[in-house]
Amino acid sequence: MKKLLVCLVLLALAPSAGADNLQVDTVAEGLENPWSLAFLPDGRMLVTERAGRLRIIDNGTLLPEAVSGVPQAYVNSQAGLFEVLPAPDFADSGMIYLSLAAGTASANSLLVVRGRLQGNALTGVEEIFRAQPLRSTPVHYGARMLWLPDGTLLVSYGDGFDYREDAQRLANHTGSVFRLNADGSAPTDNPFYNSAAAQPVIFSYGHRNVQGLAYDPIDNRIWQHEHGPRGGDELNILESGINYGWPIVAHAVNYSGARVTPFSELPGVRNPVHIWHSAVAPGGLAVYRGELFSDWNGNILVAGLGSQAMHRLVIEDERVISEERLLQSLNQRIRDVRIGPEGAIYILTDSSEGAMLRITPR
Repeated sequence: MKKLLVCLVLLALAPSAGADNLQVDTVAEGLENPWSLAFLPDGRMLVTERAGRLRIIDNGTLLPEAVSGVPQAYVNSQAGLFEVLPAPDFADSGMIYLSLAAGTASANSLLVVRGRLQGNALTGVEEIFRAQPLRSTPVHYGARMLWLPDGTLLVSYGDGFDYREDAQRLANHTGSVFRLNADGSAPTDNPFYNSAAAQPVIFSYGHRNVQGLAYDPIDNRIWQHEHGPRGGDELNILESGINYGWPIVAHAVNYSGARVTPFSELPGVRNPVHIWHSAVAPGGLAVYRGELFSDWNGNILVAGLGSQAMHRLVIEDERVISEERLLQSLNQRIRDVRIGPEGAIYILTDSSEGAMLRITPR
């Protein structure tokens, strides 16, 4: 494994949590735009490539052949294969869940499937959810997934860029986070389950493009971040039934420089915990709980695509009190960040020759 020493770049005035440097080891390289990674109970790792491939890392080695049986993704611009998420009972069932763009250039949406991983093959694949309506843009899919302690599944779905007004309309899936049962059905205690005017799977709405979801069992919070337009990226605490504002509330301007809305807050809309006014373009999200970086327990780690950094946020009373930008010397877009079973931090770099890297204290 290649070893690099990467100096911490301090953004805030707070001390650097007991580590002057980080050690970065290359776990796997030559990955085509890797998007998501997951750990299996037997020590293997899974990683998706946006081009449509699911790969296995076994005993530190990336297997040369992609997993067979993965449904064909619609691959174009931001569209492709996204999240891989093992079922909570994977050790017994072997089930994994995948999110992917599916359809054609003129009619596509987000698809969630599940199947049994047997060796290097995915078998018994079934579709459990498909977002509606279909769209003709290849961007803003959201596509992050997260298991909650009650066994339900959160799935994010973006606004498709050209359909942002639909993020305030509960009759469709656009710009929402869904809460599903493991089979894709809607839990009966979802906030809009009994509303004839709303989609029963919707958990929260008013989202632009959620690409970070993480649950902290210590504080019993769901953390979420999403992309703003030209700046205005947000960190939120996700709660059932809440309107997060997009596009009637925004914290930045359109790419053209025109205003999205005159409002940065409104009654009935939840304000973000934190706003990045300069675009970070956040990818994955993790809450650190582990022993290797003991001073970081409870900190939030954010993968920065635009910022080309891993952001460490120190939280106190649901407020960000300091922020540190790490790994900037890699000069790489960072797509995902996860905490390994041993407490190491794993990241994915987003490029046609991307890599999975393992971060430990030096």
